[in-house]
Amino acid sequence: MAETLEKLDDLVSLCKRRGFIFQSSEIYGGLASCYDYGPLGAELKRNVKNAWWKSVVQMRDDMVGLDCSILMHPLVWKASGHVDKFADLITECKKCNSRFRADHLADENGNTMEGASKAEHLKDKICPHPKCKCVGDFTDPMPFRLMFETQMGANADDSMTVYLRPETAQGIFANYKNVLDSTRMKVPFGIAQIGKSFRNEVTTKAFIFRTREFEQMEIEFFCEPGTDEQWYEHWKEHRMKWYTDLGINPDNLRMRDHASDELAHYAKGCVDVEYKFPFGQGDWQELEGIANRTDYDLRRHQCGMRSTTSWFENNRDTEKTTIATENEDYHKGPLSFFDDQAKKRYIPYVIEPSAGADRGTLAFLVDAYAVEQLEKDTRSVFRFHPKLAPVKVAVFPLVKKDGMPEKAKEIYDDLKPHFNCNFDVKGAVGRRYRRQDEIGTPFCVTVDGQTAEDQTVTVRERDSMEQTRISVDKVKSYLREKLDM
Repeated sequence: MAETLEKLDDLVSLCKRRGFIFQSSEIYGGLASCYDYGPLGAELKRNVKNAWWKSVVQMRDDMVGLDCSILMHPLVWKASGHVDKFADLITECKKCNSRFRADHLADENGNTMEGASKAEHLKDKICPHPKCKCVGDFTDPMPFRLMFETQMGANADDSMTVYLRPETAQGIFANYKNVLDSTRMKVPFGIAQIGKSFRNEVTTKAFIFRTREFEQMEIEFFCEPGTDEQWYEHWKEHRMKWYTDLGINPDNLRMRDHASDELAHYAKGCVDVEYKFPFGQGDWQELEGIANRTDYDLRRHQCGMRSTTSWFENNRDTEKTTIATENEDYHKGPLSFFDDQAKKRYIPYVIEPSAGADRGTLAFLVDAYAVEQLEKDTRSVFRFHPKLAPVKVAVFPLVKKDGMPEKAKEIYDDLKPHFNCNFDVKGAVGRRYRRQDEIGTPFCVTVDGQTAEDQTVTVRERDSMEQTRISVDKVKSYLREKLDM
């Protein structure tokens, strides 16, 4: 009988012990909300990203990839609205001076304060402080900008304030015309990107679920206005299927539509793919958002391009820059698209599936973990989909004698160019199986006394623990078929 993960603390401990994820700068006491991926975690996260890239880029004819710079011209963030609007309302406890997002504090009934209108009246509510437990003693909510700022340039006269990007999407919008001009893509088409983003979050929680440095897997899919609802439904179905195809239990997934007062100012519609994480009693939390962004971003950047001259005249002061207003001819601008067949020009609408690589990795960790009560003992196991498993196959000699280690090493060297492999000779073979189960290795190959007689080995499958006798010269093809590689 298998037991699933009930507390996130158990996973955090296992991830550290087995080398999946470590606290960043731990030898110096750690840095809040920053994490390092260890040897197994780096492989797992890379496999998640590779599976996403294969699904949305490699296997499609209407998608190309991009890798944009983290640092961008500050006018990009002015045009996108981030300079003026990308902030959380925060409130400060007058007793201990800790700051919290206003909408994360709860009233006397435990209801979360949602939305700016309620948050503005937070000081009149009874809200126990999460740490010092004071009641209703908070400052008025105030905006807190989430973008990290830094200075670019060595000299005072040519330096400027730039930002670590808070999302990868704007790099795609800024390169939309470059992609059209340099490829044969035509609307409808998409641009995909995987990259780091940075947000100076006020409230962080739950391991790698919410961090200040994180990685996004993001698509901007450009389509003709009027076809956007069709593509919106397409991407909702496509993205949900991706998670279930990679082994996520459908019972732990759901889609939640945003209410009208929850939608971003640019969005026509938005749905969250949510996973039931073991936070507290089990909370539904966002894995990725799928939004219909209309033509908002391309329109804004088209107007922003006209503001470049005034920006330099204002001594690079982004705060004082006003983005040029739209006029009736904005469809004729440089970021519009001309349909040769229909003989018309328009600014495309955009459907944006935006997933978190870190959140996805956490969901796959949680969903794959189980503790099984066996007849004689207990085993912890990660039932990763083979495409995601950090190690695909482990190779053992049954004992360290009679030429078995040498033969096992020969098989290991033959498999290593094709699969990520482990070679293990330490301890009893049963313990080695358990070690591989605990890191999610799908197959173990064991060289034993019979190998020298008939050139066969035992291949043991992780989930069923069944063992199959395979000829040495067929191990590679057997594993390739099972692993779908």
